[in-house]
Amino acid sequence: MQHISDPNHIRLGMIGMTEGNGHPYSWSAMFNKFDRERMPKECPFPVIPVYLAREDYDTMGIPGAKVEYIYCNDRRNAEHVAALSLVPNVVDRPEEMIGKVDAVIIATDIGSEHIERARPFIQAGLPLFIDKPLCDNRADLEYFTGLFESGYPLLSSSSLRYCKEIRPYYHGATRELGELRLIQYGMPKKWETYGIHTLEAVYPIVGPGFYSVRNTGSARRNIVHIKHKSGVDLLLTGIYDQAGPIPLIITGNSQNAVIYTHDSYNSFRDQLVAFIHFLRTGERPFPWQETVELMKLLIGGIESREQGGKEILI
Repeated sequence: MQHISDPNHIRLGMIGMTEGNGHPYSWSAMFNKFDRERMPKECPFPVIPVYLAREDYDTMGIPGAKVEYIYCNDRRNAEHVAALSLVPNVVDRPEEMIGKVDAVIIATDIGSEHIERARPFIQAGLPLFIDKPLCDNRADLEYFTGLFESGYPLLSSSSLRYCKEIRPYYHGATRELGELRLIQYGMPKKWETYGIHTLEAVYPIVGPGFYSVRNTGSARRNIVHIKHKSGVDLLLTGIYDQAGPIPLIITGNSQNAVIYTHDSYNSFRDQLVAFIHFLRTGERPFPWQETVELMKLLIGGIESREQGGKEILI
């Protein structure tokens, strides 16, 4: 990993944004705080100022790290993020950050774009956090796996992995439910961008060992059946205009659990804290192989749908 010149003052670059994804506003604010007058009035993503306002402004921030530079495809977007989330520098090209930051957060959620967005930073050896999903096709997954195998410092995850309402059920902590039979969860919008939220939320409940994925839906109505080696079935949906909140339902042969998630702020923040810890220590918050298996499930869901609901083996 590239040496961080001062672990107590980590300089970050933020890359955004894509349609419907306001992470550059919220994630930058989690590091830098925000303009308390302008953010509620001007943020184009109304939910962001709502959950930011619930937090104690005086204690907000992630110690020892700041977003110092921001780039968006449209400079006007970057300037607006900078003003609302107190980012001191805007650049016209991502490459302008190189030499001025210690690591980069690619806060965009179109997997097919991530190699191109990451390329200049990879060439410079800068550590990367890439927003979910890391990728959406097999060739790109092979490329990123090659980077990992070469020792490149790269993390990617969904914030749902860090959701405090689901974490009590992680890593086999479902004994009170008996033997698991079925897990159901859903997200609105596209499977390509939001399917990873459902996948990564449930992955630590059952652990590795997925067998196959079958998507019998359509581009706007994804109905995804996943089989796990333990015998539990997963039914995950990606219905474009489905209303929320959508509960996560864990069904056992003794009891069931119905879980609603609502603390977006701390899910996002804990994800970013894990990245900063990785930069300081080199310790991964979870094995890379989990990201690989998750991407295979996401990609398998796309391939199955395109092949008329064929079962895709993992």
